[in-house]
Amino acid sequence: MKIVIPGGTGQVGGILNRALTAAGHEVVVLTRRPVRAREVAWDGATPGPWVAAVDGSDVVINLAGRSVSCRYTPANLQEMMRSRVDSARVVGEAIAAAARPPRVWLQMSTATIYTHRFDAPHDEASGEIGGSEPGVPDYWAFSVEIAKEWERAQEQAATPDTRKVALRSAMVMSPDRGGVFDVLLRLARLGLGGPVAGGAQYVSWIHDRDFVRAVEFLVDRSDLTGPVNLAAPGPLPQRDFMRALRAAWGVPVGLPATKWMAELGAFALRSDTELLLKSRRVVPGRLLEAGFAFENEAWPKAAEDLVRRVRGARAAG
Repeated sequence: MKIVIPGGTGQVGGILNRALTAAGHEVVVLTRRPVRAREVAWDGATPGPWVAAVDGSDVVINLAGRSVSCRYTPANLQEMMRSRVDSARVVGEAIAAAARPPRVWLQMSTATIYTHRFDAPHDEASGEIGGSEPGVPDYWAFSVEIAKEWERAQEQAATPDTRKVALRSAMVMSPDRGGVFDVLLRLARLGLGGPVAGGAQYVSWIHDRDFVRAVEFLVDRSDLTGPVNLAAPGPLPQRDFMRALRAAWGVPVGLPATKWMAELGAFALRSDTELLLKSRRVVPGRLLEAGFAFENEAWPKAAEDLVRRVRGARAAG
């Protein structure tokens, strides 16, 4: 198959590019700064010569959007909104104008769309969309609005010959340098991987190989449309999540952090506390109902696999 990945140069794009290329597919990446073979220039907002890559393709997987690994300033939040909505809109326009449109368009979304919640998990049928929870920062609600507008841009695209799926993805855990697992592992190794603000907030995650397998599953399943949660079936409290990560690496202790300490740490890392403090208790209802089988359902086993791969890469390099 010919697979086009707008915004495919980040961590998740790299995971998909490697796996899909290894499986024998022709992968074309749309990027602002093409430097490698099979990379095509685009600006993420306007049509251009890149639309020729979409016309005649089999699958489009749009991952484009400003990284969430930043301070959630008003300017950055607006850029997150603009980059996500514009890219989804212009991808939809390219598909609509194609003489031979792709048969499926997978559009990245986020598990952040659901409420900050501890008491029950969110699946696609019964999950509560966030934005109005009492006692949470206003910018958390704006993050939900970003997710909603991101999905709406895909929904409103006039692409009758192309099946559309919104990937409500949890954090994708891979051994790649610079990814979320790399950051969390570094904290654990430094002895800082303890509970944050009590650690009761849930962490939803998905192993990188299950993420790839889920994408392949959704490409093949012509009966699945609309939002799909890409998350392992076993979300767990942050204190348990980090305890399992410490055990996988062999770190006996992780210092706890209060909310204000987390805010200082996030500021130093030029990130934001929403990534640490929001409770994301998301489960893959539609994937499981459709018969998808996770290879890494439980975090302790997944963490051990990722740690082995990190150590193997360092030994080889």
